[in-house]
Amino acid sequence: MLQINKNFNYVPWVIGLSIAINLIIVILLFIPEIEGGTSFDILLLPLLNAILNSFTFVFLLAALFMILRKNVTWHKRFIFAAFTTTALFLLSYLTYHSMSSSTSYGGEGILQSIYYFILITHIILAAAIVPLALLTLFRGLAMKVDKHRKIARWTMPLWLYVSLTGVIVYLMISPYY
Repeated sequence: MLQINKNFNYVPWVIGLSIAINLIIVILLFIPEIEGGTSFDILLLPLLNAILNSFTFVFLLAALFMILRKNVTWHKRFIFAAFTTTALFLLSYLTYHSMSSSTSYGGEGILQSIYYFILITHIILAAAIVPLALLTLFRGLAMKVDKHRKIARWTMPLWLYVSLTGVIVYLMISPYY
């Protein structure tokens, strides 16, 4: 199973990746959509994103279940699976938002308030989860178990929330695509 040297300074990697990922996402908000003559239905990507978020949520629950059972090997496997589906989500998300304009929520009343509350908390925590998840991963891989546990107590519930609310946001906005 993958492990890194305890003396490896992973903090610059965590900071660099966190800044790069979040910066790319912010930049996509300000660039015009790419006009392309492709036969691919770009509206399939939000559904794919929701599916990938669903898998991430399930993998995280499985990882949590395994570590509570003291099964470190399977815990790591499910965490790697969650990182894989999250990375695939990010590629799909970036592709979609580079080729399409934002979709506005069309609901009204209390549902609109609920939607925007979920969306805003999702966006804020999604930005925060990038460095948290990376730092937690690197601490685990370096076998810095005490430090890993301390931050994982925050990372796991936040990452679960972000992956679940990603699916909820999709379900709420999908009628307006």
